[in-house]
Amino acid sequence: MKGRVLVAGFATRHVVCSAYKAGYEVHAIDCFCDQDLHWYTKSCRTFEEMDEMPDIISEEAGRKKFDYFVVTSGAEDISADIPVWGTERKCAEKFISKRQIQDFFEEHSVPVPPVSPEGNYPAMLKPVKGAGGWRNRIVSNKYEEEEWRSLWPDVPYIRQDVIDGTPCSVSCIASESGARAVSVNLQTLRGGTGEKAFGFSGAVTPFITGHAEDLKRTAEFIAEKSGCLGSLGVDFILSDEGIYAIEVNPRFQATLDIIEGSTGLNIFEAHINAFKGELPPIIPTAPLVYARRIIFADRDLVVKDDLKKFHPNVADIPWPGTEIEEGSAIISVYGSGKTEEEADSSLHKNILEINGYINRW
Repeated sequence: MKGRVLVAGFATRHVVCSAYKAGYEVHAIDCFCDQDLHWYTKSCRTFEEMDEMPDIISEEAGRKKFDYFVVTSGAEDISADIPVWGTERKCAEKFISKRQIQDFFEEHSVPVPPVSPEGNYPAMLKPVKGAGGWRNRIVSNKYEEEEWRSLWPDVPYIRQDVIDGTPCSVSCIASESGARAVSVNLQTLRGGTGEKAFGFSGAVTPFITGHAEDLKRTAEFIAEKSGCLGSLGVDFILSDEGIYAIEVNPRFQATLDIIEGSTGLNIFEAHINAFKGELPPIIPTAPLVYARRIIFADRDLVVKDDLKKFHPNVADIPWPGTEIEEGSAIISVYGSGKTEEEADSSLHKNILEINGYINRW
């Protein structure tokens, strides 16, 4: 065993699995504690509200000595009694704020969707705080903007010009001396209307594009200037007019597992090594294309089948009997192949098989 790790956040399975495969003993604090999280942990504790987490962390730290403590989405700015192996809290707080992210990109002359003046339409509305594209909305007139504000009257937001293009990301590993891009990823958004339309629903790694090297160079520059350490991601829109930076995510990304499948790189080990001043080698063309899609519930339902038999083609596997609300995630499904077409075909075959069960619930 290389050491004992505590992972805390809204969803931790991807990081837990990476740490386990790297040879660590892993403990988790997670909102779901799905089946496969239990496979890779010595202990798993759940919570209902994020503000419960500091007390749970303190309790766990009082019971065991941890060599490493890392956080995932929702816990980037957590106040804990044990040091975090990740981006320092004050630095992470800067990148949790869309307003400060905008200022950061403008300060460093990184192309970013411009702030849209009041009264200009269409405009993209984004809550100042929040992850995963939740509540982002394009409004076409003042009435739609007033409707958005009436739904969330106490939520500060920013307005940006609408940029049409392809959503993508670059995953990086950063140390105090530099940064290394390890993958370019195509992102899939949920679509439709409502507060989750711009929510993350999946990805493909690698994203095959003639702009891959430009995306990597820009992401490495951003990562070096950000002050973030370890694993982080930079979101972009690739448009006909060029590359626009959207966000900096000062944490492990949801693309972690398909990056590992595609490249063979262990992201958790690379994250830890970054604190020792070591960056991963330049990764040649990935030998495999991996795709992930999250299946969401189209109605309130109860899980009636044990889907673990589909592992490793699925992850985030709910326990039979779990109640899932309409719109919430049910399970992650994967596909792979030598080309993007093969990976997409594999993914859709697996989705059809899983949906055959879900449709009967």
